[in-house]
Amino acid sequence: MPSEAKDEYDKTGVKDRLITLLWYAECIMFHLPSNNRKCLREELKQNALISGEYEVSEAPNQRVDYVVTDSNGHIFSQKENISKGKFSFISETFDMFEICFISKVATNVRPIIQEVTLDVKTGVEAKSYEGIGEAAKLKPMELELKRLEDLTDSIVQDFADMKKREEELRNTNESTNNRVFYLSIFSIFILLALPAWQMLYLRQYFKSKKLIE
Repeated sequence: MPSEAKDEYDKTGVKDRLITLLWYAECIMFHLPSNNRKCLREELKQNALISGEYEVSEAPNQRVDYVVTDSNGHIFSQKENISKGKFSFISETFDMFEICFISKVATNVRPIIQEVTLDVKTGVEAKSYEGIGEAAKLKPMELELKRLEDLTDSIVQDFADMKKREEELRNTNESTNNRVFYLSIFSIFILLALPAWQMLYLRQYFKSKKLIE
């Protein structure tokens, strides 16, 4: 599972460890030190369904909160003093989303490192096909075909999005190359015009001083 971690510090001086991963049917477990926060971050496309389950190990007199936000700070899900539960939301736009687990412990309490288990699913994996099958009265084989159809559509859409990004990047590169080309021509013109102007200026100056004819 591709991931990377780095330490950050928030305005209160509390260490914030950020873990970046792909949100696609991934289940992870990590340790949450006392009075710390750990965040999971990933880009999600528009109208993507995200669901997750979490479980936090018990620790006396310690509290863990979680919050799901986008890059603008808009809160999609939030709960205090959690132990075990679920969450789900739909992304409104293509954006960076983040789920943070925050440990809060009083100063007079001996801190304990807690374990957090998180299972996050997105897209087709996040859908509840059992509920869909019951509502539409589908047979198991029909339900599996429905799931495969949705998965195929999702893959096709992913390729379409990749193609669109490729076109955008190509257009950006072409635009950048054109700007660099014109800037180079303008720079060459300046480099040629400036010495010529200096020579004319010095010639006029020396003539005015009668140093040359």
